[in-house]
Amino acid sequence: MKDDIIKALQSVDDPELGVDIYTLGLIYDIQVSDTGDIYIKMTHTTPLCPFGNEITKKIKEALYQYTHPKSLKIEITFDPPWKPPKKLREMLGM
Repeated sequence: MKDDIIKALQSVDDPELGVDIYTLGLIYDIQVSDTGDIYIKMTHTTPLCPFGNEITKKIKEALYQYTHPKSLKIEITFDPPWKPPKKLREMLGM
């Protein structure tokens, strides 16, 4: 099921950057219970991200489409603050 969750997350792009949220490194933790409950711990590129609610809505839609969880909890955190992962910096030529 975790592979399906990752595929779902990879289908959600950050509207400003045009890169999926999984590749961006916005997902800090994925947990799946034996009964099919999904917990996602994630962040946004900035605490004042104007697309935060839109991204969260798209994540929920994608996860229900790809995985049909019994329940879904998405926790937003800014600890630690987001930093582009090395792979992304290389993709962007940074």
